[in-house]
Amino acid sequence: MTESSFFTELSAWLQTPPGRTMLEWEQQRLDEVVADLFGFHALQLGLAPLDALRSNRMPHRWLAIDGSDPEDDLPASVEESRPRAVALHCDFDALPFPSQSLDLVVLPHALELAHDPHHTLREVERVLVPEGRVVILGFNPVSLWGLRQRAGRLRRRLGGRSPLFLPRTGDFIGYWRLRDWLRLLSFEVERGRFGCYRPGARTERWLQRFEWMEPVGERWWPVFGAVYFIVAVKRVRGMRLVGMRRKKARAGQSAPAVVANRHGATK
Repeated sequence: MTESSFFTELSAWLQTPPGRTMLEWEQQRLDEVVADLFGFHALQLGLAPLDALRSNRMPHRWLAIDGSDPEDDLPASVEESRPRAVALHCDFDALPFPSQSLDLVVLPHALELAHDPHHTLREVERVLVPEGRVVILGFNPVSLWGLRQRAGRLRRRLGGRSPLFLPRTGDFIGYWRLRDWLRLLSFEVERGRFGCYRPGARTERWLQRFEWMEPVGERWWPVFGAVYFIVAVKRVRGMRLVGMRRKKARAGQSAPAVVANRHGATK
């Protein structure tokens, strides 16, 4: 499946009851996370129906979309926000930004639609400034939704034609696997969280019936949510904080010693 077809399928899936449930959870978590991240330049990679930067206050914000992401899917806040989040078409593997120029990059399922997720992460690391943040959202293969997806693929291999629950036939990137990728690129994970613990139901009625599983799942089986997000900070080895170094140097300087002549003054 190509990036364009997956993104088109994902956008259509977000209009279904489970898709709207996931989108609501992700929007709430992003509003909480990015509101306290400061800087000057922020970028969202893909998934225009999700306004990942609407609560962020950075003056320069962009929404990067590819050719498969139609302009009609842009959320209203993107068009009405001040300062406006500028929509641009680009390849996620070759971002049109200089190295170390962005303070925040949000990837809502962008790694799952990327042709080479490793290369996309390296490109994100390139454009982030030291101590810049990356926020990543993805499907958790170790969940009730992931189990239903694997069962659907198995039925297809046996000759069945039942539709898949999630919008892709390939494997998703696991939470711990993604943490290892980030660590190899010198990212330090600050926080992570899972959500959407209810079973993979297709109707609004059954999703509401299992709503009680959300607080229970977050407490008793937190790593089995259907989706997750990770916040990581870019660390640069050997970087020195000049201001802190000067303060320590000044504090370490001792007052000049006063030497007294114990023999007294000469006559």
